[in-house]
Amino acid sequence: MNCTVGQVAKIARVTVRTLHHYDEIGLLHPSGRLGSGYRAYSIADLERLQCILCYRQLGFSLDQIKPALDDPDADPLELLRRQHALLTKRMGELRRMMTTVETLMEARTMGINLEPHEFLEVFGDTNPVAHDKEAEQRWGGSSTWDEARRRTSAYTKDDWKRMQAEFGALMANIAAAQAAGAEPGNERVMALAEKHRGYLERWFYPCTYEMHRGLGDLYIDDVRFAKQLAKFTTTGADLAGYLRDAIYANAERNAHVR
Repeated sequence: MNCTVGQVAKIARVTVRTLHHYDEIGLLHPSGRLGSGYRAYSIADLERLQCILCYRQLGFSLDQIKPALDDPDADPLELLRRQHALLTKRMGELRRMMTTVETLMEARTMGINLEPHEFLEVFGDTNPVAHDKEAEQRWGGSSTWDEARRRTSAYTKDDWKRMQAEFGALMANIAAAQAAGAEPGNERVMALAEKHRGYLERWFYPCTYEMHRGLGDLYIDDVRFAKQLAKFTTTGADLAGYLRDAIYANAERNAHVR
């Protein structure tokens, strides 16, 4: 089967001008013949065009593509394997980019109004809104939820950095207490649990002891929270459960407080 330049342009979704250019620079010559004697593109030419377009999508220049395809020792199957590997890598990069964009979209919806470069600078590959949909289902429409959204929508990049640093230092202290063998009901550990409650009140919303207990339960009920908190310990201990128990102990000693 031989195809005219117009037919190939339509099949490959390129312009006739592009095909003429490839012909002029020796990258892709039509090697077939029509019944009228005019040159046309053969199946082999179409396969070569597919390789050219694939490499172009991967960012290769025409000067890089030509020697790769013209190498007499090149194995056609190996070329396909190389393209497959490059496409697989590109797909992975695109998936990561899509995840980042989706996270940014969700963050904007949830009140984190940072520019993309600021968001990545603050959070890196951590998703700060990974649990917000569940939280919205649980508390959405409440005054607590509204207050948290009001505050977070006004935070700057530096605010978020300070918040992250404060939380990291707090969790490191809690993990250190656990590693030292301190019981969750220890005065020092309960004081850290109180600091955790204060952190929430200062940055997000008024947090009663009852609400704090509910959050502690969420830390162990949802494995994603446990995984996040596990990043702060090097011992492999159950930091989420330890924090939950400390929260409960602290709430119990403050039972008289509303």
